[in-house]
Amino acid sequence: MMTESPIVVEDLRIGYFHGRGGVADVVHGVSFEVRRGETTSLVGQSGSGKSTIAHAIGGLLPANGAVTGGRIQVLGRDVTGFTSRQWRGLYGSSVGFVPQDPLSSLDPLVRVGDQIAQSLRVHRTVPRAAVRDRVVELLDHVGIQKPAERARSYPHQLSGGQLQRVLIAIAVAARPAILVADEPTSALDVTVQKTILDLLAELQHDLGLAVLFITHDLALARERADRLVVLNHGLVKDHGPTRQVLENPRDPYTVTLLSHAPAEDPDRYAGRVADHGAPVVLEIDAVSKEFGRGSGAVRAVDDVSLRLTRGSIHAVVGESGSGKTTLARVAAGLIGFDAGRVTVAGRELDPQPDVVNHHGGDLQLVYQNPLAAMDPRYDVARIVEEPLRLAGLRDRAERRRRVREILDRVALPATVLDRRPREVSGGQRQRVAIARALVLAPKILVLDEPTSALDVTVQAQIIDLLVELQREQELSYVFISHDLSLVRQVSDTITVLEDGVAVEHGATRTVFAAPAHPYTRRLLDAIPGRVAERAVVA
Repeated sequence: MMTESPIVVEDLRIGYFHGRGGVADVVHGVSFEVRRGETTSLVGQSGSGKSTIAHAIGGLLPANGAVTGGRIQVLGRDVTGFTSRQWRGLYGSSVGFVPQDPLSSLDPLVRVGDQIAQSLRVHRTVPRAAVRDRVVELLDHVGIQKPAERARSYPHQLSGGQLQRVLIAIAVAARPAILVADEPTSALDVTVQKTILDLLAELQHDLGLAVLFITHDLALARERADRLVVLNHGLVKDHGPTRQVLENPRDPYTVTLLSHAPAEDPDRYAGRVADHGAPVVLEIDAVSKEFGRGSGAVRAVDDVSLRLTRGSIHAVVGESGSGKTTLARVAAGLIGFDAGRVTVAGRELDPQPDVVNHHGGDLQLVYQNPLAAMDPRYDVARIVEEPLRLAGLRDRAERRRRVREILDRVALPATVLDRRPREVSGGQRQRVAIARALVLAPKILVLDEPTSALDVTVQAQIIDLLVELQREQELSYVFISHDLSLVRQVSDTITVLEDGVAVEHGATRTVFAAPAHPYTRRLLDAIPGRVAERAVVA
């Protein structure tokens, strides 16, 4: 390999020690390099070893993790056996690290400017008297508006996109030669994602960075990476220039991964045709919802209308803060509304409901984060059974029969019944959430970002399941997502929200091919690797 490359990984093996003194290997003989001024992307499903490799290169493996074979070279130095003390000299100054979750990576009790200043003081990149000015310069450089004011903010006072920019500012504060970005945009909407990745590209050009980019989004990798390394269970399945790997994959796993990516297979569900003459099962008519009072009131949803017909999928899209989740909670009867009318299965909702969901048998909400929506003390059996108990089904044997039946419907084995949420995988947790929503046999599901935290393979499995259940039970879905490639793939109709206002709606194919509103065009232009589509009138 070319030792002049800032990162050289040769036959790397990584394992984790477990309680009885053994080692569980998770990375098996991986080799690649990252060249100066280029981006190499590691892609693969969850558990493939992407983040483990990234943490090893950054000297951030947990205490029970260790390199068990091979070597890692960083800027020509063999760092394979470096201790924590030895790594301190490389943190920030040679290797910058941008983690996936900014909230868990920043100290909630320290102002963001002080956290950037700490990095500058540790590496002594500027005189102590100039640190404050440099903090403001860095925040301005990463595109933070009013940087001097934002430097005095605490993390909870900034948006997800702003927090990610703060992490980038910390990572590049000491002008490192290497930047490791571990899923830096997975929780962001497409416009913020594009802004963050454009910023990284600009910094890469200005600083000559070698970038190791970890992602499960193949469309992002296609658009942003010079070279690609495809991983599965800690093994390299494909590698080489990005275009070569994606257009001529050598391994069946790469082919499968491509087939699961919505942007790579937009017609995956083309055979599913909605009946546009079917009756309306959910109608939201001129609904508005405000939070707060007086001059501090915020109108989260403003005069929004949509109609969902039986057996169809209606998507709701927009940037963070556009009102998508508020609209979902209004439809589910979990919060009230200030104006308008909501009708579920022919029954009009009370604008100011109590805490009980009186139409749970007709409509259920599937939350974005199933782990946060489940009681961690309950096992899967009780989590799925709970709606039946609340609905008044007293026969315990019948409840358990229906739980087992619905778990079978969502392809979960009976062995998960006695496990708690943290003891099952992310994909299994989402299936548990869907099972709990379906156990009352509703006809409408409101799906609030149901796959945003899942890799493309598990996402495809969940969407396949939802499409199959829809076909078999004639279900209707309101599908909320920031993944516009997925929306294009699965939905029949669409509503576009901007700052709580519906700026466009219609057949999904028509809107994607010929968007009428400038905001919609901006959203669609931010889709990774988007190619102009021919107008298709649905």
